[in-house]
Amino acid sequence: MNPLEQKIIWKIKNNGPITFETFMDIVLYEPGLGYYASDKTEIGRAGDFYTSQHLHPAFGAMIGKQIEEMWEIIEKPADFYAVEPGAGAGLMCKDVMDYLHSREVFSSLKYVMIEPSPFMQHKQKKLLKGYLDKVKWVPSLKELSNIKGCVLSNELLDAFPVHLIEMENELKEIYVTADNDDIKEIKGALSTDAISYYLKEFSIELPRGYRTEINLRIKDWLKTVNEVLSEGFILTIDYGHPAWDYYSEDRNRGTLLCYYKHQVFEDPYKNIGEQDITAHVNFSSVKKWGKELGFETLGFCRQGTFFIALGIDKIIKELYENSPNYLFEIANIKRLIFPGTIGETHKVMIQYKGKAKPSLRGFSIKNQKDRL
Repeated sequence: MNPLEQKIIWKIKNNGPITFETFMDIVLYEPGLGYYASDKTEIGRAGDFYTSQHLHPAFGAMIGKQIEEMWEIIEKPADFYAVEPGAGAGLMCKDVMDYLHSREVFSSLKYVMIEPSPFMQHKQKKLLKGYLDKVKWVPSLKELSNIKGCVLSNELLDAFPVHLIEMENELKEIYVTADNDDIKEIKGALSTDAISYYLKEFSIELPRGYRTEINLRIKDWLKTVNEVLSEGFILTIDYGHPAWDYYSEDRNRGTLLCYYKHQVFEDPYKNIGEQDITAHVNFSSVKKWGKELGFETLGFCRQGTFFIALGIDKIIKELYENSPNYLFEIANIKRLIFPGTIGETHKVMIQYKGKAKPSLRGFSIKNQKDRL
């Protein structure tokens, strides 16, 4: 039994069962011990999973291209903030900087990494040693205020702790308890009325035996972004669905998954603190809760479609046409855009708050925001 398991069992034995949301919060974020808070966690090819930024630097270049368009839309402010929570090793930041460093927007760009872990900050600073004059680190989004720019959410929302629920004769919530030294789950009454309200808000009716997740923390996160951002954009890249698809009859076991050494598991009570736990994003909630705060959803589509519309072909020609490893570069870039890859599973949503009436190039081929 590792120290994190001991801590969870001690907490349960002293205070009683905890919601799955609390359990997920502890196993992912407990300082020094949780999956994302441990010095031992590796993300990428050497770790448990990889994201778009690990596939190819073209991903960061495309984000840089989008940042440039956003800067132009809000009339080229002298200070344009690109804010990235959950930045991992800092690869996306480096690739954005590498792409933009010779362009006009670069003099206005201020990149902010939201990173509470000193260990991860050190790792990121080592990678970004050539850009330390352009990058700032803060432990919390709440450290910022009254900025113009873009908050970059790349595979962030899927890692927010979720409530687990299951429909029996009435709706039940999943709690985590301890049987001696074994961590197990039990069912009980809903821990908050917000769960029932969520189901009504998105017209969700669950049949008997249906099990799924409810992510309420997205709403609080959007409120924080709203308090920080005076004008600008939220760019969300993640895997997920509109509410009508997320809670469809054929998705009756939910979307919760665990990643351990690049393998997928369904048991969150194994490898505690050593495996990632995620759940897909209900993009309808991101749109609705954002709108309530004054954010207009400009677009929503698959990542591959977005990158093609934004001009990834020009990025390939500009950066890699003369590369001796051109075919290798192209093979990896294809995994960012083709069907059956991250290009299909990951969706892009962009929301905007301000006076402009933006039309973004990335949604010129296909925009599915009205399906949310």
